Amino acid sequence: MQVFVVGGAVRDALMGQSVNDRDWVVVGSTPEAMTAQGFVPVGKDFPVFLQPKTREEYALARTERKTARGYKGFAVQAAPDVTLEEDLARRDLTVNAMAVPEALAHQAPSTWTEQIVDPYGGQRDLQAKVLRHVTHAFTEDPVRILRLARFAARFADFSVAAETMALMREMVEDGEADHLVPERVWQELAKGLMSTQPSRMFEVLRECGALKVLLPELDRLWGVPQRPEYHPEVDTGVHMMLVMDMAARLNTPLSVRVACLMHDLGKGTTPADVLPRHIGHEGRSVKLLHKVCERLRVPTDCKELAEVVAREHGNIHRSAELGPEALMRLLDRCDAIRQPERFARVLQACECDARGRLGLEEAAYPQAARLLHAQQAALSVETAPIAQAAAAHGLKGPEIGLQITQARVKAITMASL
Repeated sequence: MQVFVVGGAVRDALMGQSVNDRDWVVVGSTPEAMTAQGFVPVGKDFPVFLQPKTREEYALARTERKTARGYKGFAVQAAPDVTLEEDLARRDLTVNAMAVPEALAHQAPSTWTEQIVDPYGGQRDLQAKVLRHVTHAFTEDPVRILRLARFAARFADFSVAAETMALMREMVEDGEADHLVPERVWQELAKGLMSTQPSRMFEVLRECGALKVLLPELDRLWGVPQRPEYHPEVDTGVHMMLVMDMAARLNTPLSVRVACLMHDLGKGTTPADVLPRHIGHEGRSVKLLHKVCERLRVPTDCKELAEVVAREHGNIHRSAELGPEALMRLLDRCDAIRQPERFARVLQACECDARGRLGLEEAAYPQAARLLHAQQAALSVETAPIAQAAAAHGLKGPEIGLQITQARVKAITMASL
């Protein structure tokens, strides 16, 4: 029995990055032999085991054969005679198809020298900064399109090999992307959104044609003009990518990045005769993002934040013009009193939108500080005494709510806003 660390752990170590998780491949063993050594079986589709002490995953070397469309359409063979090279051949990219013997796994990569098992040129492609498929079997799993796009976002200075891009186009044209299940699409998109340059993921998906299949609402934004006095970049698709990269630059959480991704979807359905204006795009964006979130089963917190941002981002941008009463109405529409932490994320997304414009990347966004100040003023009002006094005078429900709102407006006014 031979044990190797494989995949991302080898890649990241060779790139000088920290390695948090390791995947292990066992060659020349059987499930019975693994359990006899205390390994705990956990794999449903193929033999995977937990090491009894470290709890890391050890998988028996295996091959895969395509049997049907989709990422589950595989027949798996795990046997003692499956070689390490055969196991590495089923992996997606050459930079993920390298292995190191267990004895060297925890040593510095500089000591690996000739011990790296690299039958498909992973080290060469790491040095050249190229994302390249291992074998033509890449085409058998449509999830690999998403994984490659996600890696492009993580390793933003890597290019995609021309022959690999051609394979992905073939896969899309053959309908493979149509069979991706929502959970896997969302899983990979979420990882890509949290990468260092999310725009690269969407550029790759768009180049191979998969974006039109998976997110047609986003794909149609390219070529849609905006007013240059507000958007020097003009093209809505270009604006969206600038916004996404600003969200990464500001280190925002996933919910903010989802909101950034969906805030302008309605511009893709603006009638041609009114372009480059986009009257009412906010409401259209809300409707479209609901469909996207339902289709991809996006988490509720992401969907709800995206809805507020899509509906109110224009009002938030113009909030410097608003007086105390209008500010209070905006806070109410954003549910900023009941959900103060979420409101801070709404403002983060709006700042990304404002600074995700050509030449405005370093611009200040004073709207956020002013609105947070207004929110704090409104939150400083002690509502219980107001409600008790109003109830003592026979006021009920909406009337009491009006009294509280008036007190909050007064507090905002006193805060010199």
